[in-house]
Amino acid sequence: MTIQELLDITIKNKASDLHLLVGICPAIRIDGVLNYVTSYEALTAQDIETMLFSILKPDQKELLLNNKEIDFSFGFGGGSYGDLGRFRINLYYQRGYLSAAFRFLEPKVKTIEELRLPKICHSFADLKQGFVLVTGPTGHGKSTTLAAIINEINAKRACHILTIEDPVEYVYPIGKSIISQRELEIDTHSWAMALRSALREDPDVVLVGEMRDPETISAAITIAETGHLVFSTLHTNSASQTIDRIIDTFPATQQAQIRIQLASSLKGIVSQRLLPQISGGRVPAVEVLIGSSAILSNIREGKTHLIDSVIQTSQEEGMATLESSLASLVLSGSISLEIARSYSLRPNELMRMIG
Repeated sequence: MTIQELLDITIKNKASDLHLLVGICPAIRIDGVLNYVTSYEALTAQDIETMLFSILKPDQKELLLNNKEIDFSFGFGGGSYGDLGRFRINLYYQRGYLSAAFRFLEPKVKTIEELRLPKICHSFADLKQGFVLVTGPTGHGKSTTLAAIINEINAKRACHILTIEDPVEYVYPIGKSIISQRELEIDTHSWAMALRSALREDPDVVLVGEMRDPETISAAITIAETGHLVFSTLHTNSASQTIDRIIDTFPATQQAQIRIQLASSLKGIVSQRLLPQISGGRVPAVEVLIGSSAILSNIREGKTHLIDSVIQTSQEEGMATLESSLASLVLSGSISLEIARSYSLRPNELMRMIG
């Protein structure tokens, strides 16, 4: 048994993830559901160590043994970045044993149309400055959505795109833009240092892989305020919750200032879920918030509880609630009503839309 065999099985089965834990067979996630690879026996600690240490560089192995966990990416397939795709990998210890989670990233960056995202996402690629967030739970396509928007900029405009990631996920093809991709631990020692030096690197567009703390959030908003286009992600369930999460990250004494900064820079929030289709595969259900004057006024005045109703009444501006997206998918026969109800934040509103 080799790690290459298991990665090949993951790709051939169109799985999104591969999990390796001691005492069970390898498991792959297909259309959101975990399946055991029963052609392999339960893994031993030695099996896992042999497989995982084979893809680690000496400094990565040392980091893993010292910190008990490590994030990195791995190109698979023979080319300089992997002809068959890349894997975002997290190695960690559980109950004293080495374990692993592999996330598969396709070699080709898909377009907004191929991902079946709302057309309004094209407008985010046309922005010259501002702050755009893609949110949702882990494993629901945030990185893939951002990659589609970034690659559209790459195809359309001659600009400098700077990404700060942990680890680097998608590798972009040569286009009109130049793209600097900085990976934590390899190209920079910290998010804070990378963001502090970002403005000295003459970027037009900045992608912050994830906003993890007040310092990162503050730096990202400041970069957007100074005339740059900034993209990032957060693990939240809705657009209004995203705004509350950002503001609540800061001490009470700073929250008024953050509301003002956010209101001056926010251009949009895409909150998405990937749902199993009736015909197989997964399809996104997407809530969209646009930084309209009504939205920004509510943020500035601390009235975030009114944001959901503004989204509901602003569909002509390109906004959409999660329920309207779910209802559309049910009515088109893409997903079942049961699935839609299980993902809905307001089931009664969903049922009213479906009729």
